[in-house]
Amino acid sequence: MGSGAFVIHVEPRTRAVTPRDAEERLAEAVGLTAAIGLTVTRAIIAPLVKPVPATLIGSGKVAEIAIEAKEFTPEVIIVNAHLSPVQQRNLEKEWEAKVLDRTALILEIFGQRAQTKEGRLQVELAHLTWQRSRLVRSWTHLERQRGGFGFLGGPGETQIESDRRQIGERILRIKKDLEAVKRTRALGRQARKRVPYPVIALVGYTNAGKSTLFNGLTDADVVAKDLLFATLDPTMRGVKLPRGTKVILSDTVGFIADLPTELVAAFRATLEEVLEADLIVHIRDAAHDETEAQKADVLKVLAELGVPEDRPMVEVLNKIDLLLEEARDGLLDGNARGKSAVAVSALTGAGVGALLDRFEAAVTHDNIGLTLTLDVSDGAGLAWTYRHAEVVSRRERAANIVLKLRIRPQDAGLFDSHFPGKIKPDQKAAAED
Repeated sequence: MGSGAFVIHVEPRTRAVTPRDAEERLAEAVGLTAAIGLTVTRAIIAPLVKPVPATLIGSGKVAEIAIEAKEFTPEVIIVNAHLSPVQQRNLEKEWEAKVLDRTALILEIFGQRAQTKEGRLQVELAHLTWQRSRLVRSWTHLERQRGGFGFLGGPGETQIESDRRQIGERILRIKKDLEAVKRTRALGRQARKRVPYPVIALVGYTNAGKSTLFNGLTDADVVAKDLLFATLDPTMRGVKLPRGTKVILSDTVGFIADLPTELVAAFRATLEEVLEADLIVHIRDAAHDETEAQKADVLKVLAELGVPEDRPMVEVLNKIDLLLEEARDGLLDGNARGKSAVAVSALTGAGVGALLDRFEAAVTHDNIGLTLTLDVSDGAGLAWTYRHAEVVSRRERAANIVLKLRIRPQDAGLFDSHFPGKIKPDQKAAAED
């Protein structure tokens, strides 16, 4: 076995009107490779005028890489493109090394990052679906020193020769298990609706700083590393906003350009939290050269997931601490003026107050005002009200307590049934609305 990895970014000459810079795409591929613990010893761009059916890239470049591979004997050669099974086999033969394409690389990362049973099932489903399309050579169990899903091989590996029938049976079993997971998650969502806190889902390009922001807002300990796909399994925490509104914040897996279709399908259950969210918060890396292109990629994945276009969304420009002082101050001034995007630094906390205010405005903008009169002795009713509504004001009299509330319109029936005859519309709030 060799050492390190070669990374080859294949850059078509006929790319779309707004091309990504080839160097940025190569850097992303290097980052993906580093995310599975491999040291990149060589990274090159391979221009592609016309795809070659047998090897994708031209014979001259294939021969050139073969010479380097013989000299340095890399552990693996990463091709940042989608290879057909034939192309992968031919390149492995020419280069005498293991070859991973972009899909296999991302699957390998996801295999290492998944922590929960659900996450592992979903990655295995994606892996098997992809592997079945390769007409199946071999695949490995997870009991390996590196982790992941067996593309790389290595010590401790147990290889099992699999055929389509065996993989098909395993896929059916995993889908059955995932259906049970989806039912469990649906029950969880129903329980949250009974305690009606709005759900806010953080989404964004991988490594945009979602988990660092999530940790800062919730005092959680989600893994927040400068690694692509550091977070895989969704994490949810309760958060109290400045005016007392309680919400559930959800951190999700990072998106990426050209996300393998197998993963979009396999992770639909995980990303159902995004589909169900009352508010989607799109975290962007404001300091990244490709921030606009990354934004387009995230919006594309959201559309593929079926998120309605009218779903409320807040755009967050993160990592402003990495910008020049003048640019940073200009963005923070924009927060004060109510600009559409909120500028923050998850690392330093700058702008976070404005972001929380924006969260609250977004989840309460259509709330309705109510006046509730309770007996002084009704401690249980008072506690229930504080759990289920934003209490705007409280006035105590000799025999009763008068509360001004803000609630979601869909919860009006819940309050009417819980406090029959004690609820009245807040005329002042209604007039302000």
